[in-house]
Amino acid sequence: MTRNRCLGLGALLFASLSLSAGPAIAEEDRGTFSVIVENDRIVNTDRHYTQGIRFAWLSAADDVPDWARDVAGHMPLFAKQHALRIGYGLGQSIFTPEDTSLHALIPEDRPYAGWLYVSFALIADTGERLDSFVLDLGMVGSAALGQDVQNNFHDLIGVARSNGWDNQLDNEPGLVLYYERKWRKLKEFSTGGWGVDITPHVGGSVGNVFTYLAGGVAVRFGQDLPSDYGPPRIRPSLPGSSFFVPQDGFGWYVFAGAEGRLIARNIFLDGNTFSSSHDVSKRVPVSDFQVGVALTFNFLRITYSHVFRTREFRGQSQADQFGAISLSVKL
Repeated sequence: MTRNRCLGLGALLFASLSLSAGPAIAEEDRGTFSVIVENDRIVNTDRHYTQGIRFAWLSAADDVPDWARDVAGHMPLFAKQHALRIGYGLGQSIFTPEDTSLHALIPEDRPYAGWLYVSFALIADTGERLDSFVLDLGMVGSAALGQDVQNNFHDLIGVARSNGWDNQLDNEPGLVLYYERKWRKLKEFSTGGWGVDITPHVGGSVGNVFTYLAGGVAVRFGQDLPSDYGPPRIRPSLPGSSFFVPQDGFGWYVFAGAEGRLIARNIFLDGNTFSSSHDVSKRVPVSDFQVGVALTFNFLRITYSHVFRTREFRGQSQADQFGAISLSVKL
């Protein structure tokens, strides 16, 4: 499910390069639009977490409505001195078993499921510490349009349909509240604009879709490191940031990271909350490992992450891999 979206990303990249012409302006003067696409076709598989896409808008620093500032003022975990941003998003994630050719339910493999949601975020940045509250509201089940999106796209590109969607999870409203804190320690070398930083993080979520605790670390190395906290991703994942400070010209960095999660609830493995549905026995500890590269040019940042995810449920034949591409533009 990547060919058509790659064409779309190419068109957006061309438009963004046009926008980036001319002198750079202060980062605070512009918000950031991001699109993130995650897909296992990049690594030539089609199973489990098979597709995710998310569109997001994050305001410029302190360009927020009064009500958001009032809410942030009551957040006990926010730093007292910070730049505040507000964000909005729209996303969809799709999950399937390993064998999608069968019409019958596969009891030992994970359920078919879709997750369609909107996001609201408040983000406080001190320059060295980033606190994020994110609320996702949406639907699991046929209302999430997972079957329609996957099979219609497979028809378009000439790939076999996934045949077991009649066994997907029931419709259920979903709510998840995430909190994350990241600390960044940046070391810039004296010559050539080279730099390295290390960013540990802790966080977690509560809700009927995901409930977990998480912790991990990321390391970046590159030239003219932009002021961000790593590439944006689709949760659950290693956290990054949609915003970045524009560069005068070209910048780049490579990165690597790891996150461990203790899972109390994952509706896409545990099944529906309020009705009987297909479920499997989830593993409580799950880890992600990622490596990748980010390129920046004035008001544009594009990143690629290669993600390795440990087994998520008992009976899973092997760990999963997928690729994640993000494009962020200052507008």
